[in-house]
Amino acid sequence: MKPTRLILSVLCCTIVFGFTLFKRAGWTPLFNGKDLNGWDTYLAPDYDDNGKPITGKPVGLNNDPLRVFTVTTQDGESVIRISGQSWGGISTKKEYENYHLQLQFKWGKLQWGQKKNANKDSGLLYHCVGRQGADYGSWMRSQEFQIDEGNCGDYWGVAGGAADIPAVKTGEKPFVYDPQGTMTTFREDSKTGRFCKKRGNAENPAGQWNTVDLYCSGDTSVHMMNGKVMMVLYNNRQIDKGQASRLAKGKIQIQSEGAEVYYKQIKIQAISRLPDGLITQ
Repeated sequence: MKPTRLILSVLCCTIVFGFTLFKRAGWTPLFNGKDLNGWDTYLAPDYDDNGKPITGKPVGLNNDPLRVFTVTTQDGESVIRISGQSWGGISTKKEYENYHLQLQFKWGKLQWGQKKNANKDSGLLYHCVGRQGADYGSWMRSQEFQIDEGNCGDYWGVAGGAADIPAVKTGEKPFVYDPQGTMTTFREDSKTGRFCKKRGNAENPAGQWNTVDLYCSGDTSVHMMNGKVMMVLYNNRQIDKGQASRLAKGKIQIQSEGAEVYYKQIKIQAISRLPDGLITQ
């Protein structure tokens, strides 16, 4: 083979190999960088500063008069801005299962209503099913990867979401995730409740971007902040009138909950299993 042909052959093989790797990576962007195409917005009834509904009537689906959800620019990149002025969320139109979701977020400066003097708060809800506004008039039934200043990675079962988590409890303090702890069921209709605190703290200082990784495989999910495992959940399920059923598929919803926050580089890829060693970190 002539040298020129050899070089072209090697180059073509390199391109094909690179394209194959790209395809295997399988990342699909959930934010197109231009608008909220592919997402629905939902806003709860307006609340006063004490958390009580003013009218009791939700603003509703894809109705955003205060422009709570917009696309803007931060640090030279296109991002989703959630003002936090009204409670609610943006949710994907599609449902997902068996995936690795990754996104980045950072806090803004504004805070509203009952959250004015509290930690800045948002949340990544996954396996979202059922009606909008099922929890506090604002969010779908789901599992929550808490995004809250100093508490990123905590778990909340939303509107009937439940899970088994190895955890420890000391005195009056909340349950804390511990891989060597006692497997404990977290559900709203029990003495244990629906909240478990993450292990450690991996959040970057205010004003810096944070990377969130969420792995969901079957009925197991893993919460990661900035490359560190914060919690592993097993037997994800939903409770409806006291009866449990598997919860391993649903929409993805990002909360508006009284604080300004920015999200970018939201992407997802299918997985067949959890990466080796992930749940032993």
